[in-house]
Amino acid sequence: MRAFSKSRRIFWNALMDFIKEERSEMRKRGTSVEEKKLRVEEKGRAVALLPIGVFLVLFLGMGIVFGDFYAMPAIVAFLIALLTAFLQNGKLTFADKMKVISAGIGDENIITMSLIFLCAGGFSGAVTAVGGVESTVNLGLSVLPPSIAVVGLFVIGCFISVSMGTSMGTIAALAPIAVGISEKTGFSLAICIGAVVCGAMFGDNLSMISDTTIAAVKTQGCEMKDKFKANFLIVLPAAILTIVIFWLMTRNGSYQIREEMPYSIWKVLPYLVVLVGALAGINVFVVLISGIALSLIVGVATGSIGLSEIFNVVGDGVTGMYDITVISIIVACIVSLVREYGGIRFILNLIKSRIRGKRGGEFGIAVLALFVDLCTANNTIAIVMAGPIAKEISEEYDIDPKRSASLLDIFTSVGQGMIPYGAQLLSAATLTGLTPFDIIPNLFYPVLMGVSAILFIVFKKQN
Repeated sequence: MRAFSKSRRIFWNALMDFIKEERSEMRKRGTSVEEKKLRVEEKGRAVALLPIGVFLVLFLGMGIVFGDFYAMPAIVAFLIALLTAFLQNGKLTFADKMKVISAGIGDENIITMSLIFLCAGGFSGAVTAVGGVESTVNLGLSVLPPSIAVVGLFVIGCFISVSMGTSMGTIAALAPIAVGISEKTGFSLAICIGAVVCGAMFGDNLSMISDTTIAAVKTQGCEMKDKFKANFLIVLPAAILTIVIFWLMTRNGSYQIREEMPYSIWKVLPYLVVLVGALAGINVFVVLISGIALSLIVGVATGSIGLSEIFNVVGDGVTGMYDITVISIIVACIVSLVREYGGIRFILNLIKSRIRGKRGGEFGIAVLALFVDLCTANNTIAIVMAGPIAKEISEEYDIDPKRSASLLDIFTSVGQGMIPYGAQLLSAATLTGLTPFDIIPNLFYPVLMGVSAILFIVFKKQN
């Protein structure tokens, strides 16, 4: 009997040990599944980037097929990309996806950026209607010595683009002047218009009211004045070297301005107020609204615009910013879904696997910004697209937001100032009868700006 009881205990203990082992194995298998799922989430999903790929294929593909990179409006390509994002990830319901994009659109930075775009458009419309651009150009040409005409084009382009906040507007204003200077001096028109484009890209990257600056600052979460100071120190050597190069190329030429160059200091005043106010750190909304009000007062006082026109000129400027505002909202929707699906994490891990430390992170932001701009041919859109990823990188590697904002703005401007299918070069070529490839050899500033930024990354002391 005792032997039976002993055998039963041995059997029972063996059975219990077996059950414990099986449970332990089941827990291990369960843990492995959970760990695998966690690893996938940490690694990210490349397929989540499909909407961005769809946009690039459509935008670039249509441009190549039709020989015009503006054959398909960017907004149409982005809408198709957004539809693609909605069709992905069946685990989320349509209502869940709407919640995701609503949170993305409702982000404080997106709302603020959109409102600043509209205010900047209103200022641009008002000051242009007043005649501020023409007065600013004529003032510059009247005070600069004739022997440095081409250098003057670059310097005036820098001032106007910083004040106006648009490279396209600067090129449109100065291209006719560049043609005239070329005819009077005998210098190549390509050199003269190259100086204009260089000056235009200087302000496009630095201006307080440039849409690229606004987008860079808001996506990175820094103050505009801090970004300006950091950015200015990087590009100043490039601007000085550009002046030296243009002077060496044209130092033997001279010309005389025979026609009158009328200007009104009152019409230049709104630009000065906006520039000084922004540099002083005054709230950007206050600066822009003050600029709009001052422009309208000057316009009515000088008879440039009538009382009945003041709302129309502001409205025209505001509507001119609708495209980039709507695009920013659509891109926010796409990026929010891409992030939800694990696409941002995939890019971060891809960059992290190839970089080390802060310098590596800064190079990662630079390469990302340049690549996206080459693909989109629009530096504002490129910043809006790359901004959230750059923000993740800056937080991951403890990079100062003002530095990440500067790098975003600089390297998208480097690409935008040199690509033959970009709006800047296409506009300059159209206005002068040249081709973009005639102008590119004289675009010293974008190249030097990129070189200066790289040296800044390599040799700047890391905090």
